[in-house]
Amino acid sequence: MKWQGRRGSRNIEDRRRSTGSARAAGGVGGVGVLLILAIGWFLGIDPSFLLQSTGSQATQGGNRAPSAQDEAAAQFVSVVLADTEEVWGSIFANQVGSPYDPPVLVLFSGVTQSPCGNASGATGPFYCPVDQRAYLDTAFFSELQNRFGAEGDFAAAYVVAHEIAHHVQNELGILGQANRLRAQVGQAESNQISVRIELQADCYSGIWARHAQAQLGTLERGDIQEALNAAREIGDDTLQRDAGRVPRPHTFTHGTSEQRQRWFATGYKSGELGVCDTFGTNRL
Repeated sequence: MKWQGRRGSRNIEDRRRSTGSARAAGGVGGVGVLLILAIGWFLGIDPSFLLQSTGSQATQGGNRAPSAQDEAAAQFVSVVLADTEEVWGSIFANQVGSPYDPPVLVLFSGVTQSPCGNASGATGPFYCPVDQRAYLDTAFFSELQNRFGAEGDFAAAYVVAHEIAHHVQNELGILGQANRLRAQVGQAESNQISVRIELQADCYSGIWARHAQAQLGTLERGDIQEALNAAREIGDDTLQRDAGRVPRPHTFTHGTSEQRQRWFATGYKSGELGVCDTFGTNRL
């Protein structure tokens, strides 16, 4: 991906030098655990990750100067975010007929707070619809490559684009409606709705990639394959197999590797929001 020397976004909130102190005092009590579970299931965030963030990792990070690698990653995220702003602004004007209100992206190191619960390296990147912010610890990019085997800068760009796609869903009213429905059903049904949310975000990420190339000419040979590889490596079935477990579809919250790849490709091939109706199809 051609990103060096290009415009970055102003919608970055950098907490990397001040995170880590909020949870250093200790863990969460029983009421706090119940609150985290409720928030997680309601907002489409895996609560197990939020609960992990209440442990020893909460004391890590913060008040340390970002390394050169961290700074490069932050600059990269800023450029990708600026690209999403330009692309989705154009898509909203042409396909939605209303202005696009871009989100803020919070960079943090170790742990930080959000209205959707505490974010840590264990949560991975996520979008919080309460404050309309995406949260990202740039150390996740190293994990994406080293732990998940998803190499290449466009794999990282796909991760950013996926979280911004949740904001697009929020702007369109889809995310709020889906999460309200999740709060009214049992866990298995809630997981199924979550899968549809995530696959639509993958499809929207594909739309972004197509328009980024058409409008900005930033994609290079192999970039789409990097995104597809990342989508495969973080599919629910692949993650469960890699953890030594037999995949259990009723526990899936993001979709299988095949589904994630296919929906990204669907968005990329079309570039139209209408093809990403994961809520109106019987074939995910």
